[in-house]
Amino acid sequence: MSALRIFFNCLIFTALFIALPYLIASPAAAQFLQGLAILAVFFWYFATDSDRLKRVMGTMLTALVLVLAVESFWPVKEPKLNAAGEPIPGEYNLKRRINLGLDLQGGSSFLIRLMRGDEQEKVDEHTRDKAVEVIRARIDKFGVSEPVITPEGSDRILVQIPGMSPEKIEEARQQLQKVAKLEFRLVHPRSDQLIEAIEAGEAPIPPGYIIAEEESTRHGVTTHQKLLIRDKADISGEHVAKGRPFYENHSFGVSLRFTNKGAELFGDLTSKHVGQRFAILLDGKVQSAPVIKDAIRGGNAQITGNFTQADAQTLASVLENPLSVPVKIEEERSVSSTLGEDAIYKGVLAGLGGLLLVLLIMGLYYRLAGLIAIFALAINIVLLLGVMGMFNFVLTLPGIAGIILTIGMAVDANVLIFERLREELAAGKGLAASIHGAYSKALGVIVDANVTSLITAVILFWFAVGPVKGFAVTLTIGIIASVFTALIVSRNCFDWGIANFGLTKVRLHHLIPSTLNINFLRHRRLWISISVIAMIASVAVLAVRGKDNFGIDFLGGQKLVLSSQQDVDIGAVRQAIEPLGLADAVIQKSQRVTEGVAYQDIEIRSRGGSADEIITHLNTSMPQANFTKQSLEEVGATVGRELAWKSAIALGLGLLGILVYVTMRFEFSFALAAVIAQLHDVIIAVGIFALLGREFSMVMIGAVLTLAGYSINDTIVIFDRIREGFRSGRKGSIQEIMNACINETLPRTLLISGTMLVSVLTLLLFGGETLSNFALIIVIGVIVGTYSSIFVASPLVLWWSRRAGVNLREIKKKGETPAV
Repeated sequence: MSALRIFFNCLIFTALFIALPYLIASPAAAQFLQGLAILAVFFWYFATDSDRLKRVMGTMLTALVLVLAVESFWPVKEPKLNAAGEPIPGEYNLKRRINLGLDLQGGSSFLIRLMRGDEQEKVDEHTRDKAVEVIRARIDKFGVSEPVITPEGSDRILVQIPGMSPEKIEEARQQLQKVAKLEFRLVHPRSDQLIEAIEAGEAPIPPGYIIAEEESTRHGVTTHQKLLIRDKADISGEHVAKGRPFYENHSFGVSLRFTNKGAELFGDLTSKHVGQRFAILLDGKVQSAPVIKDAIRGGNAQITGNFTQADAQTLASVLENPLSVPVKIEEERSVSSTLGEDAIYKGVLAGLGGLLLVLLIMGLYYRLAGLIAIFALAINIVLLLGVMGMFNFVLTLPGIAGIILTIGMAVDANVLIFERLREELAAGKGLAASIHGAYSKALGVIVDANVTSLITAVILFWFAVGPVKGFAVTLTIGIIASVFTALIVSRNCFDWGIANFGLTKVRLHHLIPSTLNINFLRHRRLWISISVIAMIASVAVLAVRGKDNFGIDFLGGQKLVLSSQQDVDIGAVRQAIEPLGLADAVIQKSQRVTEGVAYQDIEIRSRGGSADEIITHLNTSMPQANFTKQSLEEVGATVGRELAWKSAIALGLGLLGILVYVTMRFEFSFALAAVIAQLHDVIIAVGIFALLGREFSMVMIGAVLTLAGYSINDTIVIFDRIREGFRSGRKGSIQEIMNACINETLPRTLLISGTMLVSVLTLLLFGGETLSNFALIIVIGVIVGTYSSIFVASPLVLWWSRRAGVNLREIKKKGETPAV
């Protein structure tokens, strides 16, 4: 059978795999069946020993995953609706599957006021900050929506959520306003008889009790029952730890898990009142009043009632995150993106330009192998977009940081394989044997480098919130996609070429001569001393600058609202205030109509005390806009204490995870050196950034995490070659072997650093003012990370092993990765 015939048969079988589920099942079930098909082919690929069958399965697997990904992010048609909310025949809108964040597309803005019982009583700062975190947790229930949530004034909170459907906006409105005051109150043992007597005027309401009404619906019939319940809560909802919706007996409800203290109180209450009813109240309304049949231990309870699925989900969310005071939505409006169309346009062009340059470098340097890498990289990006569309993730600037790191990792995996291929060919092996050897030897380092990044990503997603969670999601998807494309897609291309298309030779350019022998460890004390001094200097710069290191996202500032009857361009506003050094200012536009006149409101959130300067510059630069001052409010930090604290904990746990994993795979000296090198890169990069007079914003969180991920990836690659050098029984001293291994990985190190710098420098030079800080810190991080991988991490391994008396020649083969 000819190669083309085999190839086209693969595509036919793949088409059947894709189409058949839709012919026999609903769209949701069809996607589930497609997932099972992909899983089956995946296991079949690794289970078979037949090279021919492996090629066929690899092709089918790639095609299946690719089609499913494209299907997940491709825009879908939705009927246009008229003013009455009815579909207009023959007219449709294209709906994006991948949602964009506030910085890229704008969204809905809610101004919420915290209400005290006494209007004269002020809301204290602690109550306001707690409300901010409660609202953030509730909004996160929508998915990785990455809202902007910031205190405004003393008793208000500004909440902005990326573009949502009208149904989602209504759901958000309900989530934001619901206080969720949960209470458990005992029902009087003689409730029914006493209520009859009270209504007949024959008895008073017993002291300590009130009359409440329970509404329930069964089989479509709604009934009301009056209950005599305690006037104070026996147990309050502050002891609820988790809330989860469930479906049982044809109705929805909410299951609760109490804290340890709550479980103890609930167990005591139910054990003392077996056979008695207790009412479950939410915001003063009885949801249900079950009979206590037995003592309820273990800290679990259920709320049942007249709930829809949406009601149950909303209730579970707000019960888990109750507000301590009522709130009121004072203002609701649609707002533009925070970056502006001009900044987005520049950023997209710069990003695409950087990506094309990276692809060009790969193609020119590795020739045919480079073209295969480009094909695999393209599939990697499609898979990333597909998963984001499938789970409705929100793409923001920090998310783009994850994509940049993902592309770097995907390129890195291919470079590792191709450099191994060069060594195998240089040893005189045939192409088929060289391909097999290259992939087998590169597998271990690809797994190690990606698992260390994956550990950090998973922990960040688990613990962190807001933009940090968005970065973690993008990075996790990207890591899995890059490993898949590097080890299966590109390998399959080579196998088809060798077996069926007469591929017998691969030419690869050589950046650095193989005879190069630089003694990197000779002056290790000098390099370590330079690094220590640089770290101390960085900390000193950060300490001296103090609050000047941080922008309004961390410190808060002011919100100036200017109004104009003219059409105002955000890009022009940003350019006008650029001389004031307000690059981190958040600028948004919204429309309103007052007394029949249309206005455009320009909202500028910037550092405190800059309002007068902004008004002066805008009136001078844009006199035609004829701005009038609408309002000026103090705003709090977007990055609250809890968000910063959780992100710091997550990063710390990530470092601990890396320490444990690298110790298991290598040896403790390697693990310690990897973590120190990662901290070294972050501290120095942040210090240089501060020395240049730049300020940190929320976007910088993603940038710092990006360079931390790059740093550990680069270090692990060198460590893997050093470990291999010791295991292979090379002759020479430990220092000589380590030097040789660093020299062998030098071409890969410089090539990856170069491609990363090309892509990010393009963003720095041509991405516009709003992206310059983001790109700058990554550029600094790449340079510092490359330096530390060579001049810091490896010397630390040598120093610690000698200090601890560890013989690196005796490293055990821990967790060997099987060949592919």
